[in-house]
Amino acid sequence: MGRDYQPQEFTRSDANRNETPLEHGTIAKSPSGVEMFQGFGRTGDLPAPITDRLVEPRHTYKLRGRIVQLRSSELATMIEVGKFRAIDLDDLREFCYHGDKKLMRSDIDSLIRQKLVQIKAIPSDERSPRRLLTLTVTGRRVLRKTKSVRDDQVLYHGFGQPHDVHHDAGLYRLYQKAMYPIERVGGRNLRIVLDYELKKRVNRDLAKLAPDSSPAAREHIASRHELRLVNGKIPIPDVRIEYETAEGDRAHLDLELVTKNYGLPQLLEKARAGFPMFAYASEVSRLRRILDERELTAEILSL
Repeated sequence: MGRDYQPQEFTRSDANRNETPLEHGTIAKSPSGVEMFQGFGRTGDLPAPITDRLVEPRHTYKLRGRIVQLRSSELATMIEVGKFRAIDLDDLREFCYHGDKKLMRSDIDSLIRQKLVQIKAIPSDERSPRRLLTLTVTGRRVLRKTKSVRDDQVLYHGFGQPHDVHHDAGLYRLYQKAMYPIERVGGRNLRIVLDYELKKRVNRDLAKLAPDSSPAAREHIASRHELRLVNGKIPIPDVRIEYETAEGDRAHLDLELVTKNYGLPQLLEKARAGFPMFAYASEVSRLRRILDERELTAEILSL
């Protein structure tokens, strides 16, 4: 395990961040019938930097009788999307493209044309539909065949239920915020583990226990996965960031994205599990008040 992080460490300096709200783009059909993405952000909200990546030649990959052409920024986008299942286009532009809407538009047009990613407007209760990006089956296969990610990094594709997809998309912004204190002390990200994967591992071990097994046996399983036993259960974080410290040691950081759908028992369980918790700004005050009323010292940070 790495050192414990204090809440203030997850706060980035605003000096180098663009906080301008971004508008959603639209899907349009090209003359050939291929879906293209148009309209990233408002005109003039960010400078349009001249970047060599726009003229970077695409590398050609031959896979199962088909040809795929990718430049490094497109490959990087596919990797990020595959790790988190879905990413909001606003977040992708802010973090992956550093505000470069011209490059992002060019990349996503090409990826859609080659059927490596797809965009979908997912309805949301709290805001207008979010434009989310996910890998296709072909896109996931390309990343594996080209060995673009380590073998033990799970990759996801396709859209699930709207609630699950919105939650997954929120984890990408959470990850960006959490990596700030890790990178500041010289750490580097090795692997993203979503709750699906970690839950599968824990449940596999729990299934091996006898029905009359002692609490100590469950405690041992929790410890094996570097988790805690809370009221006989093993709470699972939404995302685990596995990373390497500046000294070369392996460590991880477990994080929870708390939403309005969390009931009181679930919120208390996650707090007692010791996960750093984040929530959208509109929910932070209410959730903090609930924890304060129960005299829990857990902090909920604004995402």
